[in-house]
Amino acid sequence: MRKLVLLKLDGDLLSGVRATLEIGCEGAHLTTQVACNLPAIPQMVNAIDEWYSLYENNGELNRIKVNKIVYGSLSENRKNCQKKACELRNYLNQWLLNESFRPIREKWLKYLMPSDEIRVLINTNNVQLKKLPWHLWDLVDRDYPKAEITLSAYNSEQIDIPQTSISGRKVKILAILGNSDGIDVKQDRQLLENLKNADTTFLVQPRRQDINEQLWNQNWNILFFAGHTQTEGDTGRIYINQEDSLTVTELRYALKNAASNGLQLAIFNSCDGLGLVTELQDLHIGQIIIMKEPVPDFVAQQFLKYFLTTFSAGESIYIAVRTAREKLQGLEAEYPGASWLPIICEHPTVKPMQWKQSIDSPKNSLRTMVLASMLITSLILGIRGLGFLQKWELQTYDFLMRSRPDEGPSERLLVVGIRETDFQLPEQKDRKGSLADTALHKLLLKLEPHQPRVIGLDIFRDFPVSSQKQTLKTKLLNSDRFFAICHVGEPNENYPGIAPPPEVPEERLGFSNVLLDDDGILRRYILSMDVPISSNCPTTWSFGFQLALHYLKDEKIKPEFRQGNWHLGDVVFSRLSQHNGGYQKADTWGNQILLNYRSYRSPNQITNIVSLKDVLAGKVTPEQIKDKIIIIGVITSTSSDHFRTPYSDKLPLSDQYTPGAIVHAQAVSQILNAVLDKRPLLSPTSLWLEILWIWCWACLGGCLAVRIHSLRLLVGATLITILIMYGVGFFIFINGVWLPIIPSKLSLLSTTGFLLIIYKYKPQLGF
Repeated sequence: MRKLVLLKLDGDLLSGVRATLEIGCEGAHLTTQVACNLPAIPQMVNAIDEWYSLYENNGELNRIKVNKIVYGSLSENRKNCQKKACELRNYLNQWLLNESFRPIREKWLKYLMPSDEIRVLINTNNVQLKKLPWHLWDLVDRDYPKAEITLSAYNSEQIDIPQTSISGRKVKILAILGNSDGIDVKQDRQLLENLKNADTTFLVQPRRQDINEQLWNQNWNILFFAGHTQTEGDTGRIYINQEDSLTVTELRYALKNAASNGLQLAIFNSCDGLGLVTELQDLHIGQIIIMKEPVPDFVAQQFLKYFLTTFSAGESIYIAVRTAREKLQGLEAEYPGASWLPIICEHPTVKPMQWKQSIDSPKNSLRTMVLASMLITSLILGIRGLGFLQKWELQTYDFLMRSRPDEGPSERLLVVGIRETDFQLPEQKDRKGSLADTALHKLLLKLEPHQPRVIGLDIFRDFPVSSQKQTLKTKLLNSDRFFAICHVGEPNENYPGIAPPPEVPEERLGFSNVLLDDDGILRRYILSMDVPISSNCPTTWSFGFQLALHYLKDEKIKPEFRQGNWHLGDVVFSRLSQHNGGYQKADTWGNQILLNYRSYRSPNQITNIVSLKDVLAGKVTPEQIKDKIIIIGVITSTSSDHFRTPYSDKLPLSDQYTPGAIVHAQAVSQILNAVLDKRPLLSPTSLWLEILWIWCWACLGGCLAVRIHSLRLLVGATLITILIMYGVGFFIFINGVWLPIIPSKLSLLSTTGFLLIIYKYKPQLGF
């Protein structure tokens, strides 16, 4: 972390100076403090005056609107100027090596390391002290290569200078090219135009109104001026065109607005800029770079080149100015004092602008985006793993399920539905449950002659056939195409379940158990499970699975159980695990699959449904029965055997519950269509593919945040991307793969938002 040194100086060179040193880390309170006195040094006052006199008489074209007269030989002036500079440097260091100043020097050496980057604020209101060549102080110049001197107003009030994010990660520069009589500002313009990662607007010899409008109507990060300036007493004046000039006061409100909207740095690559500083600091412009004296045109151009090259590469503003200043020393044979001219003037409480905090190179942007996307993806996966997203993922699953195209009814099924009116039939007068022995016997007599593949009874009959119905009993015992149900109990609740019909052997039984999700929606189907010994239901296979297997038996397809999954032909029914797809807290005992409902209008429309009355009355044609799977079940609204499905919330109240017989029909249709028609089964993808999918969308969100500069365009692009995500997810869904859309959407939005916040608050966060 950069160190901050505040050296407060009260007094002058003729009467002596009271010096106070405070040391700390940037952004923290300065805690280490020591005070001492520096004696008067009138001989240095004379040396300063003589140096400035020689410097001003060098006769080069300067960026100042004042004509200078050159006395004597130019070569002699340069030599004398260089000689006087050495003398002044010696006076400065002798003064700072005075015994009375030793406590400050010792405190500096104790708490600061030569490798530290140090920001040294000279805090004084004395102009003569400000103009001293502080960069020649031996501690700064020789022993601490990463220290840089800056000037600060004395007893500055504590303020919070706003640090506004850089829109689009490009530094916005307002470049004012003012009156350029006798100087060449084209070089300045070319340097700014060639600057990477910057958006520069040029005002060439503008009117005052032009500057005012730009400062009010747009947000800027850097204000640049090249042209003629000069200090008049305590006030600085800039010459904006051939006729007009301005003081800072005349743009006070516009500059104050610009500062509140992100203007962090003002660069006056012009002469004699100290008079501009005080008023600019009062407007809370954090940092100002000026030339302390009249500056030769070539020196100004070279400084700008050196400074921008280093600053835009990501170095701090202090390192950039020091580097530029040291490079200017190579010009001092021709331009004496060139390295003395540039100085940073700043408010003590400013958080320094840094180019790499405002923008990132493509390489840094990519690295930031990748790291952010990985962080967000890990966070989303953690939240998902705890089950917090399961509700929304299942709701999205329902939405995708309802959005699929209509596949039409299944031609392999027929449901005989027992309705309220069927309970009033004469055949039902002696019934114990939903279907009397007489009604069941007559129903089988109507169905069997037309050769259905299999008949399944989805009605509990845990009681024997009446002794008067021996023919029915024989039929149930011997028919190889009749299947019945039982119910596996809940061992934890000491519930043994519901027994099957005593006449139906175990190999023609199927359990009717289904599992509802926490929201009461039926989305899964159990193919098989280990049945507790205490259960009244002895079969390990579900009712729908049994019916499908019997149908496929005629197709010479037999089930195989390998590696924990059922195999029918070349189709694998992959079982759900506890952390499959959107399920993170689901009960996944047994071999479960996702129930791939067939119809998009209503699950109840999966196949033809005929009433018991119509079958007994002979109104059902042989074609409706032959070679079909017949499922017999109750479909009344008063039955407890009905379930909510992914379609329920979008259906009329009368259709919101799907009878159990239809549920089993859905499962049978799904199994047969997968094996015989190659209709895709519905299942989640692997965990690693899910992670990759989620991370890819996080990366895409990061790319949007990095590349799109306009917030409005970013919002629009993000919405379009989400629509594309749903489109891709839906297309893959209808092809049998359930992708994690909700985590992907969250990762995209979170990464986009995270990077926006990072770029907006980077300066405040100190990145």
